[in-house]
Amino acid sequence: MKGLWKGFWDKVKDIRSRWEYGVAGLFSDDPVSEEFFEKLEEHLLAGDVGLELTESLLEDLRSFAKREKVGKASDLKQHFAQEIKDTLQRVPKMGEPLSFDGPLGVILLVGVNGSGKTTTAAKLAASFRKRGETVVLAAADTFRAAAIDQLRIWGERTGTRVIAQSPGSDAAAVVFDALQAVKSVGRGVVVVDTAGRLHTKHNLMEELTKIHRVARREVDPSCIETLLVLDAVTGQNGLVQAETFHAAFPLTGFVLTKFDHTARGGILLSLASRLALPVRYVGLGEKEEDLDSFDVDSFVEGLLSLKQEVPSDA
Repeated sequence: MKGLWKGFWDKVKDIRSRWEYGVAGLFSDDPVSEEFFEKLEEHLLAGDVGLELTESLLEDLRSFAKREKVGKASDLKQHFAQEIKDTLQRVPKMGEPLSFDGPLGVILLVGVNGSGKTTTAAKLAASFRKRGETVVLAAADTFRAAAIDQLRIWGERTGTRVIAQSPGSDAAAVVFDALQAVKSVGRGVVVVDTAGRLHTKHNLMEELTKIHRVARREVDPSCIETLLVLDAVTGQNGLVQAETFHAAFPLTGFVLTKFDHTARGGILLSLASRLALPVRYVGLGEKEEDLDSFDVDSFVEGLLSLKQEVPSDA
């Protein structure tokens, strides 16, 4: 666990370096002033925290500063950090890695094209295989031949069986075949890479609904996870995507990809506040091992530069 925590911390430090001259840099030894709150508001909005949550955070911080008669902005940092932690931690299963109680688990990865679904599917497959699980990848993005080919390549890299049919095939049929493949060995996990054609939203949602219906018929519903894969670079547009998918096709959580290329970590707070669904994983690179469980404490500590080094007992 120590190695995983440290790895997450090292990668989060890259995020901190882009934020520390923004949000974290505001918590200086200068006196608490209206200018401080205005600048903090600007940085939070620029970081995709969202208007409603930004106003809530600032209102709480103002009340704390007044109640405790805080003189320096730096003396507000710990309280602000706790506000952010509370926002994230009140969401059940925030940062918890996926696990299944039953013999068969299904992970449906949904999201728009280009968000990183196929790569995330491969990373999840590699993670479960390291736990000793039987894993099958289902190439249910049958609209794009390139997506099928890419998943096959990842299957070879990770040593994972890929179930696929020809482009244009019924995606739900692919998922059914993948489920039967795992059932034949008694237990395991099916990771489903789906299409993401939002410009034909109705057809896409119908396809996803059919896939979900097939999964529910074959598997205990409590063992089906539907994760929206979001590109962190999209910012507040990611929240719009989340609300669109969740309204048509209930989600159970999120994977935030390209987390190493963006300072817009505030989308995490928006997702937690608006939808009360957990961020399970963050993608921190292109390698199969570059998928970590989201860690609230290390994210907030890195974001606000609360620690410079990983604790020796971490």
